Amino acid sequence: MIDIKQGIQAKYAKISQTAIGKFNYKTGKEGALSLGYDKSILDCLPDEALNSFCGVGNPFSLGEINAGETVLDIGCGAGVDLLVASTMVGDDGLVCGIDITPEMVDKANTNFKNSASSNGEVIVASSEKIPYNDETFGVITSNGVLNLSPLKQQSFEEIYRVLKPGGTLQFADIVLQESIPLEMTKNVEAWSN
Repeated sequence: MIDIKQGIQAKYAKISQTAIGKFNYKTGKEGALSLGYDKSILDCLPDEALNSFCGVGNPFSLGEINAGETVLDIGCGAGVDLLVASTMVGDDGLVCGIDITPEMVDKANTNFKNSASSNGEVIVASSEKIPYNDETFGVITSNGVLNLSPLKQQSFEEIYRVLKPGGTLQFADIVLQESIPLEMTKNVEAWSN
């Protein structure tokens, strides 16, 4: 499992520079627009954030995020979803992002500083051990990340732990519909592509 995590970190360290051309689907601003993200919000985000966007869906299409909410973005990457959530919750809300890749966290923090947002934080952490107190967040988002965890049950237990009663989990992800050969489960590219 350590090899998988290290391989994913290495891949996403490279993606922190740009996601363009590194996946079999649209990435960057073009990818976000194709997933139904609000163009007026994307136009306000730093290009550096958008260049590393590699989400697989639009978690904001799954429900409203209201002003004043407290939001956790799991696997925040360069911060696109974090910054979108920040505009939704406004100055009275709080957005927190976690990612296992230090380079992505650095980029997300830089993008946060270079945006109009001032209501959030980004730290290095995994979905399997979320470093926040029980029942902290009203909304948890994630975009193309939970599939990367080899410890999915532990990830969902942690999500449930930090989610407030009545809170919502809004996530988009990739799922398999068939079993894969055992040797593929140890292949870093299979996990992260």
